[in-house]
Amino acid sequence: MNIDLKQIFSDLAAQFQGLKGRQPGQWPLAPRVLCALAVGGAVAVAGYFLYWSGQFEEEDALAQKEQKLRSDYQSKMAQAINLDALKRQKNQVDQYVARLEKQLPSKAEMDALLSDITHAGTGRGLQFESFKPGQVVVKDYYAELPIALKLTGRYHDLGAFAADMAHMPRIVTLNNISLAAGKDNVLTLDATAKTFRYLDPEEAASQRKSRADKNKKGGAK
Repeated sequence: MNIDLKQIFSDLAAQFQGLKGRQPGQWPLAPRVLCALAVGGAVAVAGYFLYWSGQFEEEDALAQKEQKLRSDYQSKMAQAINLDALKRQKNQVDQYVARLEKQLPSKAEMDALLSDITHAGTGRGLQFESFKPGQVVVKDYYAELPIALKLTGRYHDLGAFAADMAHMPRIVTLNNISLAAGKDNVLTLDATAKTFRYLDPEEAASQRKSRADKNKKGGAK
């Protein structure tokens, strides 16, 4: 079966001749089909950019939101499943914090603690050259009191004094320690002792207010 392509193209070209002034409905088949395809393509392109693209973006946003909600649901479900274990952990933490708080004196007990430090030194035969409590530094959940110490005595007595500080029922630390040798095997100890106490209700309320103000300023930024 021989196909005369030249004749076919010639017939198609003839259908596009003499279209001027004629209604599209009166055009031959080939021009009408080509015109319909062009109009359909233009409608599809215009519909994509003017309508469907927005729909696709909205669909993507909703799909991402759905994924986030699924993740949140799974996370909350895991928390709900482990709720009893989390409650037990919280109770353990609360008990641990309560034990630590017992190691911190109250504001009214600070004088007695300072007296205990002095007695620990004199009980080891040490001489206090200076004992100067500094300015109280209030932290978020506790207050810190630095004490500048200068003691003289023998090496083993100073070591025993440091051990006594470590074994006090209240928390006392020795910081910035320096030793200087003197006459007759006598040493001079310079250090900063730090002791801590929990905040009284007024101080705790002030710190909570301060943290809340900082959070508000941070959120405003």
